[in-house]
Amino acid sequence: MRVLLLFITLTVASLFLVNQWYLFLALLSPLVFYQLIEFIRFQKKTHEELNEFVEAIHYRDFSRYFDVKHAPADILPLRKGFNEINSTFKVISKEKETQYQYLQKILELIDTGILSYEIESGEIVWMNESLKRMLQLPYLKTIHSLEKRDRILFEEVYNLQPGESKIGTVHLEKSFFKVLLSATAFQTEGKKYKLIAFQNVNEALDETESKAWQKLLSVMTHEIMNSVAPISSLADTLKNRLQKSVAEPNDSFAVEDLEIGIETIRRRSEGLLKFAQTYRNLNKITRLSLKKLYVRELFANLHQLMQPTLEQKNIDLEIILRETDLAFEADPSLIEQVLINLIVNAIEAVKEQEHPRIVLSAEASGKKVVLRVADNGVGMPEELLDKIFIPFFSTKKSGSGIGLSLCKQIVMLHKGNIQVQSVEGKGTVFSLQFV
Repeated sequence: MRVLLLFITLTVASLFLVNQWYLFLALLSPLVFYQLIEFIRFQKKTHEELNEFVEAIHYRDFSRYFDVKHAPADILPLRKGFNEINSTFKVISKEKETQYQYLQKILELIDTGILSYEIESGEIVWMNESLKRMLQLPYLKTIHSLEKRDRILFEEVYNLQPGESKIGTVHLEKSFFKVLLSATAFQTEGKKYKLIAFQNVNEALDETESKAWQKLLSVMTHEIMNSVAPISSLADTLKNRLQKSVAEPNDSFAVEDLEIGIETIRRRSEGLLKFAQTYRNLNKITRLSLKKLYVRELFANLHQLMQPTLEQKNIDLEIILRETDLAFEADPSLIEQVLINLIVNAIEAVKEQEHPRIVLSAEASGKKVVLRVADNGVGMPEELLDKIFIPFFSTKKSGSGIGLSLCKQIVMLHKGNIQVQSVEGKGTVFSLQFV
């Protein structure tokens, strides 16, 4: 309206000026000046209101209220708009503050220690009370301050890459314990930060170790008793027969009985020694001799080695390898040992089938190489699939339960993974993944 009225006034003044009606122009001039001054005053007032609003936003002063009741009609809508925006910002700020307080309380209540620091300067941004209690430190200014207290833990934390997890050790004055360290990174306002989680796993590791020892001792006790009890009983019988033969020199069966008994003791003792040897094999493999291993060469060696046995048992071995240059870093002898073990198991599984068949295949899956040994044998029940890699567990009457355990240990030493899929009556597939 101001602009429209000013336009009309200026138009009339121009008309007076063109027609040289100077008297009317002089009478109209004060009105023109008044409108111009009023227009400038309005703009200045609007700018002041806007500056005040921007200042409130800049300092996050969402409590500021713009008077609407006594506002001039021309800036009333502006003040209403500013108040609505301030109210919205106030609600958002309150919600964020509530969420922050809620999150902070949660992080203070959990047992996991949390530490966040800026990567470039090493300045500690935040650490919760659980971490302070865990490390017995009231305060850390920078991540480098941790080096003075626990150098080994500092190196483990400092070198831990985002996305990685590892077991570390917290060293206190008179004790130490294991923690699971997990790291992640984030960026805000142009600065990069690393967040470390410290989870005390000492009790969990102790409990797991205790259960593992209980299972191991239970299995070993069972196996040893199965061998020692008959040996003890037989030795007692032989002792009685020997005493009887001394009392009755004409007993013709004494020597023969002694030979049979001693042979039985020898055989059972060898079985016990074999069991102990298989247990030692579980801890035998600790180092790898890595080299670039081409899958085509690996499969060719296996085919040459196993072919006589397969032909003798009328078993078809099919090799599928679409990428002839497929290769990965591994210890050739150990990987060959794993595959031989799996193929031998497959031979045992398909021996009763009408058309026994074993498939050896490999493929690239992203950055990983996947080797598979598949058969059309008897398969395994689903409830056994999570037990076959347990040491001394075997589905065979004459099995030691060591073969698949060694296979898994070898694959894990290569930082790989072994999985099994099986359906009763249809067959089994073992998959080995290597980076």
